[in-house]
Amino acid sequence: MSPLIVNGRTEKEILKACLQGDRQAQHDLFYMYAGKMMAVCIRYARHRQEAEDILQDAFVKVFTNLHTYEHSGSFEGWVRRIIVNTAIKNTLKKSFSHEDIGLEHVVEDYNDPDVFSLMSEEELIKMISDLPDGYKVVFNLYAIEGYSHKEISEMLGIEETTSRSQLMKARRILQSKVNEFYITAV
Repeated sequence: MSPLIVNGRTEKEILKACLQGDRQAQHDLFYMYAGKMMAVCIRYARHRQEAEDILQDAFVKVFTNLHTYEHSGSFEGWVRRIIVNTAIKNTLKKSFSHEDIGLEHVVEDYNDPDVFSLMSEEELIKMISDLPDGYKVVFNLYAIEGYSHKEISEMLGIEETTSRSQLMKARRILQSKVNEFYITAV
């Protein structure tokens, strides 16, 4: 895999220049990762403006803490971790741990994997973003970011059973939305 290059400089060169206070290098670093990281922010936010705020806050943290990056592992992974942690802190401010939206109306009888071939990425992301905040965060952390329930419980300050319960409820809601989508699509 070839290195990322922006304005004729590699990631390593840009990082070095950022540490020396080079504003153009900071712009280049932001440009290099903003698109990918915005996609992460959108999964955690309620709307685009909130995602943009999370992205901005996270990149402030990236630049403030850049000197702590130890060059072990990928820089993109380091940035992603800051993005996810910033999104989680944003969500925790809203206190979601006792959400109850009533799942008794959710039907779990349809399960056709071909339905996903009818769906666009944007439609699926919209379904996830419409989840209640707590369900959305746990779903993203578990199903997309790959964290365990133990790690999620530590990150969010909730019980592991709460993490499991919120994931189960998120999946039920998503299944119901997928079922509704399929019924209207065929």
